[in-house]
Amino acid sequence: MSDSRNLLSGKRRYLAGLILLSFIAVICAAFSMTGSDDFVTARREVLLRQIGHEILLQSGDSTSRVLPVKKIAENEYQIRFEKDLTFQPASLVNTTRRLLAKDPLASDYVVNVLNAGNSSVTYAYAISKNKKDDIVTCLGRKQPRASYMINIKFKPAGIHTARNVYLLGGLPLLAFVGFIFLRSVKPRKALPADQDTAATSDTELFTLGSVLFDVKNRRLIINGETTDLTETETRVLHIFALSPNETIARSRLQKEIWEDEGVIVGRSLDMFISKLRKKLEPDPNISIVVIRGKGYRLEIGG
Repeated sequence: MSDSRNLLSGKRRYLAGLILLSFIAVICAAFSMTGSDDFVTARREVLLRQIGHEILLQSGDSTSRVLPVKKIAENEYQIRFEKDLTFQPASLVNTTRRLLAKDPLASDYVVNVLNAGNSSVTYAYAISKNKKDDIVTCLGRKQPRASYMINIKFKPAGIHTARNVYLLGGLPLLAFVGFIFLRSVKPRKALPADQDTAATSDTELFTLGSVLFDVKNRRLIINGETTDLTETETRVLHIFALSPNETIARSRLQKEIWEDEGVIVGRSLDMFISKLRKKLEPDPNISIVVIRGKGYRLEIGG
């Protein structure tokens, strides 16, 4: 009888302890996720301002300001500009896709470019985590200079899903701590959660100032004008585009461009750099500079 009572008392203590630990875990998770949401929002606004900055550069404007990003609704933001501008839809799509790829919760979103004068939608598109579901049209039509606002609405499920993952992922840890606390059973080792790995691939479109660099088709698009590139010019510029504003060693450029062909030509690199400079001249904010004793750097002004 006494043993039975002790067993019952032990079970009650175990249950009470587990409930207490669960309550503490839920409170901690709530505070943790609130702080996480604040950080995600702040980081997202930085990325949105960077989008606005690059759009101004592509418009040929390096002096006017991107106004503070405005949150107009839950998961919806507005990028505003101090002055009128023009934009190339292809560059806008490429810029938002590249920068928002740095936001882990921005897998699905809709972009609307509004005319500030009458609030009409000038251009719109949708980007999805599954690229086959993207809705992007009329990439080649440059828009006239006007006062524009860019509204970006994110799919809210991303944040809620992340919360569920964090909370559910904490349950094994909660059970483990409960067992240790009550010493009623031997604790099991929690299985490590699988980590998603995002496949990365080199993009075929780069926005360099107001220049759109199309690697696949070997061409530059500047202010609506197309300039063709040779295969070697494309390979050289591709290396620079992957590391803008960073010094690239001369030896690295020679190795990656010509070593596969079995021959490294000393002055050929200078010749191709000179040709690329001329083709990039229409944008004064872009230049390939010589870093004495080191190599070259693709500088993109801001």
